[in-house]
Amino acid sequence: MQRGVVYGVMAGALWGMVFLVPRVLPDFSPLLLVAGRYSMYGVVSLAAVLPIARSLARRLTREDLIALVKLALAGNIVYYLLLTAAVHLIGIAPASLIVGVLPVTVTLMGRRDHGAVPLARLAWPLATVMAGIVCINIDVFTATGATPVSIATRLVGVACAAGALACWTWFAVENARYLQRQTHFSGNEWSVLWGVVTGALGGVLWLLVAVLPSGGPQGELADARWHTFWLLNLVLAIGASWLGNGLWNAAAKRLPLTLSGQMIVFETLFALLYAFIYDERLPRPLELAAIVLLVAGVWWSVRRHADDGASGAARIEGMDDKAQTSAPRCDVT
Repeated sequence: MQRGVVYGVMAGALWGMVFLVPRVLPDFSPLLLVAGRYSMYGVVSLAAVLPIARSLARRLTREDLIALVKLALAGNIVYYLLLTAAVHLIGIAPASLIVGVLPVTVTLMGRRDHGAVPLARLAWPLATVMAGIVCINIDVFTATGATPVSIATRLVGVACAAGALACWTWFAVENARYLQRQTHFSGNEWSVLWGVVTGALGGVLWLLVAVLPSGGPQGELADARWHTFWLLNLVLAIGASWLGNGLWNAAAKRLPLTLSGQMIVFETLFALLYAFIYDERLPRPLELAAIVLLVAGVWWSVRRHADDGASGAARIEGMDDKAQTSAPRCDVT
């Protein structure tokens, strides 16, 4: 469990970068950003899969392929399309806040899974996480100097962020359940296969970019901006997508679903940290309070899971000892 928690935190640190890139590249449309990121992810994954392609192909089933396509669409393509649109429309902080509700939504969806801590025991940790999210929301909409946006634009941005939340909630639950059901792929192998499928879907998006006139202002962008575009997408492909997904899959194999859901909060924390660095400022009091509450809520949840795991192991050991002492002896002479 401890190793799974470390993997989850590292994945959150890498995934936090995906909120920053749309802010750095505001002149690229969400469709272009998604196509660029995941086509690069496909290339990186294809290079990683070549040495073991024959072995993976022998074990790959039709069920695996269908699951990979569904997970790639929900957890990568549609999620990032909606997320980049939200960042463009309402900024990093509000978008990361809405997606930051993931620990609550994933926990609620996974509350009946095997190994899950009863929801009643997670009530206070979840309430602490929600209090942190409320603090950040209050700060975003009351901070001095916040840029006002039209109500319509804000509503569209919030709707995009909520759609990204729904996509990632479904993905996190289904991916964790599928990884725990199947045993013929490691977390790294599953991540590589997932990347190849996502890269193929990214190639389809480039066809849409070429066909649709609204796909992006390709002809109006300077060469320097395209160089930055491909460099940042390469960083996301290797760091956030390939390595981040591999770390997350490794965490999902080691943690019950209710706890892996709590780990997603670190994506929000690191996204906020990167935003502070990019804006060259320190967090305001409410932002700092939110960070403390979010970390405290996750730590509290980890303790609840560890305590339940220890008591469960003690109960099993006690039952074994009782069975041994109460069993009749049968000496063989």
